[in-house]
Amino acid sequence: MTLPHYRRIGPGATESGHDRFAVVDAALLAQKARDAAESPRLRAMHRFHATDADNPHRMVNTLQPGSYVRPHRHLSPAKSESFVLLAGSLGHVAFADDGSFGAADCVVLSRESGLLAIDIRPGVWHTVFALVPDTAVFEVKPGPYLAVDDKDFAVFAPAEGDAAATGYLQRLEARFRELVGLPKLGWKG
Repeated sequence: MTLPHYRRIGPGATESGHDRFAVVDAALLAQKARDAAESPRLRAMHRFHATDADNPHRMVNTLQPGSYVRPHRHLSPAKSESFVLLAGSLGHVAFADDGSFGAADCVVLSRESGLLAIDIRPGVWHTVFALVPDTAVFEVKPGPYLAVDDKDFAVFAPAEGDAAATGYLQRLEARFRELVGLPKLGWKG
C-alpha cells in the first residue's frame, strides 16, 4: 500500500484529511518514526479525526526512547484513553495520587509480552514511554480537545521542558524496568 496523502498541522503532527477512509501502513509508521526522531520532543502524531471538536479522537502516536510524557490524568471532563500497539514496545505506569507505583501498576505493551493494548479509565494518573526506538501506538480518546482542560498534569512530576524532567524520566524508567524485569538502560548525557 502506498502512503496516503497527508498534511502537516503542527510541529509534531500530521493528518490524513481523508474523505472516506484511511489506513495505517508500514510507510506511515516509518514516516512518523522519522518525524519523531527529528522532533525535539522525540514524538510525533498523525491524526485521523478531522477537527479538535470530533468525537472520538483517533491517532497514531510514535515515540522514541527519551520522550517525556508528563504523568497526567483526564478527570474533568472525564475521559478514558486507549492505546493499541502497532510497533515497538511501550511502557505504561499508573500512579497513586502521591506519584508512587508498584509492579502491579506497570504494563509492557510488546509482541513478546503478548500485551498489545491498554485501556485507562478517567481520573487515573498515568504516563507512557518508548522502550525501544520507533514505538507506535494507535490511540483513541473522547473529544473534543480543548487545551485548557484536556489533561490534569501531576504535581509530583516536573513539567515538560523543565530541567528536572530528564532525570525524573530516567528514574521512572529505571524503577519500571526493575519492577517488570527488563534490563537496565544506559542513558546518554
